[in-house]
Amino acid sequence: MHHDFNFRDVLASSVRAAWQIEDVLPQGAVLDFGRCFMPETLARTECVPYLSPDERRLLNQIRGHEYLVLFGLVEEFILPFVLDHARPQLNGDDVRVRALLQFAGEEAKHIHLFRRFHALFTESFGTPCETIGPAETIGAEVLRHDPLAVALLILHVEWMTQSHYLGSVRNDAALDPLFKSLLKHHWMEEAQHAKLDTLMVEALADGRDPERIDSAIGEYLEIGTFLDKGLRAQARFNLDAFERAAGRRLAEPVRAELEAQQHQALRWTYLGSGMIHPRFTGTLAAISPSARDRIAEIAPAFS
Repeated sequence: MHHDFNFRDVLASSVRAAWQIEDVLPQGAVLDFGRCFMPETLARTECVPYLSPDERRLLNQIRGHEYLVLFGLVEEFILPFVLDHARPQLNGDDVRVRALLQFAGEEAKHIHLFRRFHALFTESFGTPCETIGPAETIGAEVLRHDPLAVALLILHVEWMTQSHYLGSVRNDAALDPLFKSLLKHHWMEEAQHAKLDTLMVEALADGRDPERIDSAIGEYLEIGTFLDKGLRAQARFNLDAFERAAGRRLAEPVRAELEAQQHQALRWTYLGSGMIHPRFTGTLAAISPSARDRIAEIAPAFS
């Protein structure tokens, strides 16, 4: 057993960690645009030689907006998936049902929180920042896949959130305090969701033969390929917003180089950092050692 998670303990932890949107993002909250929003390990904006320090910070803030908006988008397909997983359990274990419904309610809260952040950012930043979507289209594409593949993607995302906050955000004193607080409170609840996701993956994998496990891994990778195309588009949108906000056009060779560099930064943020998380790889190994090895071979491309 690679973990000791159970529904009763996760539910109790979720209740203790609960918070209200108004306490995290109250009316009158102000973002500090004199600071960066994203840690450099994810943003990768400080290494760009042809931008000024102010321009690097500007691009970093655009990345911060993208980060929370895309998390909101992802949670829009997590929510119906969790509800669909809970529905067959309604006449079963009460604790399990309550834990899954708590999970769903918290995801709905996160969607609301990130929409409020988007409104605050847009009003304060003064330059429109486009993001991929619509969420319904992306969600439909993801959810048409094998439920085990989708559950693995969600597990990937939840553990990725843990590594981002604990490894990069928590001890970075240079970040805007409000943005940092949003990530902290998101992490507080996602820490429990990752445990529930682990239990969902195990339930969906139970009884499958190796061929069906391998098929689900293939579909997980198909979803990743689909999302990677979206990340390439998002890198372009981010640079479009940067040029508008900075009031200048980048020379075409510079723009192409920066777009490739930022696409790779997004790939690491949303794909690579989740694929190598030890908790994620531990679950893969538990259901299929060959699946773990297959993902380990692919992950370096997203570093």
